[in-house]
Amino acid sequence: MADQQASPAGPDLSLGVLPSDFSGAMLLGHVGEEEVLLVRSGAEIFAIDAHCSHYHGPLAEGVVDGEYVRCPWHHACFDLRTGEATRAPALNALAVWQVERDGERIVVKQKREQPKPRVKGVVDAPSRIVIVGGGAAGFAAAEMLRRQDYRGSIVMLSGETAAPVDRPNLSKDYLAGSAPEDWLPLRPDDFYRETNIDLRLGVEVASIDIKAKQVLLAGGEGIPYDRLLLATGAEPVRLPIPGSDQPHVHLLRSLNDCRAIIASAQGARRAVVVGASFIGLEVAASLRAREIEVHVVGLEQRPMERVLGAEMGDFVRALHEEHGVIFHLGDTVASIDGKRARLKSGGVIEADLVVIGVGVKPRLGLAERCGLAIDRGVKVDAYLETSVPGIYAAGDIARWPDKHSGEAIRVEHWVVAERQGQAAARNMLGQHEVFDDVPFFWSQHYDVPINYVGHAEKWDEIVIDGDIGAKDCLVRYKRGGRVLAVASIYRDVANLEAEIAMEKAG
Repeated sequence: MADQQASPAGPDLSLGVLPSDFSGAMLLGHVGEEEVLLVRSGAEIFAIDAHCSHYHGPLAEGVVDGEYVRCPWHHACFDLRTGEATRAPALNALAVWQVERDGERIVVKQKREQPKPRVKGVVDAPSRIVIVGGGAAGFAAAEMLRRQDYRGSIVMLSGETAAPVDRPNLSKDYLAGSAPEDWLPLRPDDFYRETNIDLRLGVEVASIDIKAKQVLLAGGEGIPYDRLLLATGAEPVRLPIPGSDQPHVHLLRSLNDCRAIIASAQGARRAVVVGASFIGLEVAASLRAREIEVHVVGLEQRPMERVLGAEMGDFVRALHEEHGVIFHLGDTVASIDGKRARLKSGGVIEADLVVIGVGVKPRLGLAERCGLAIDRGVKVDAYLETSVPGIYAAGDIARWPDKHSGEAIRVEHWVVAERQGQAAARNMLGQHEVFDDVPFFWSQHYDVPINYVGHAEKWDEIVIDGDIGAKDCLVRYKRGGRVLAVASIYRDVANLEAEIAMEKAG
């Protein structure tokens, strides 16, 4: 007998509910077959789609913050009035519904025509904006410019051969084989034509002529700009070891890289992952999902100890070992001789497939050549503007003054890159908006998500609330008594509340 489709949750909101039906700020119900979330904010009540447009997270389990609701999974934020996705990683707006009062009852009627986003107003509209980079920051900037009703020219120059994709999926579900490729594009191809964004793929930018305000391509073409955003991202570190140039040895950054790994995984029995970083271990989990034996080789004594500390590092190792991953820590691959990966310690691992994931480095060459101030990244101010007026930087290359840690920091997080691209877009339009978002990232290992807010390069105290081994914890990283970062496993709301607390403290 076929499974019956689950009924929508909660009461039928089209029939109305009473204020006493709310147990807090939110009430999950439905209109027809669609789940709808009623939200109380002050004296007003809003109705909005119940699931985040990013990965379908349950907004009813999130947090209401003024006239916004935040998703507990990956901290996207939605405007309750307009449905606009105001904070990445969500980019698509949610539907909003008409709410009426019938005596004491609160009744949800039909969907409203999608309201326009709240536009701050263009203070200084340049005629021509050029974006160098086709990743998270570059795409988010271009999309936000059009969302802010900017009508000038946008040229987006990408070295990739594919339009911008959801890069976190490349080491997670898509690599594991549980997500189809058509989930990956951040927007369909016709989006760029319809919004008049001139996306140029496979383009090499040779230099920037600051005086002439031109971006010069390798073929000699000059593209003029009034405002320029550098979002060149990062590239994987390549190990200078013999045999690393063989076709079964891979890096992972682009969609083409991921496709190549998937092709090598067909029929493979054993893989070696070099590097016990987030990217390396996500790759390991994805290859285990394909029933490939996986060996992880890493210099560190504990995986991810530098970011998460000793106890979380031990937990992550144990989790992967439970799923069959074999670790070779305190070691590295010295050479790859055919299918034989030779370890520095003298061991040999036969492998059909090798993935090198030992970190990335920011692509700074273009910024250095045109004379921008560099400080282990492109130095930007609180508005993401570089040392040259009119040139902005966002994403993996940008080092910005972070008011939460009190330091100039550079982070390589997908969500940070998207949010910086959005802020840079508004600032290129003269809106003078300080970038003060709290850094956030998530990592997925089998069925265990790790969420992390803040930024702690070093700490003097780790406070654990709950039980890491039981996969139920909130871990605070403190220095001088001050919380710099918080990691969690299955404490989504507490992690989200920690982000909001850091914002308000800042």
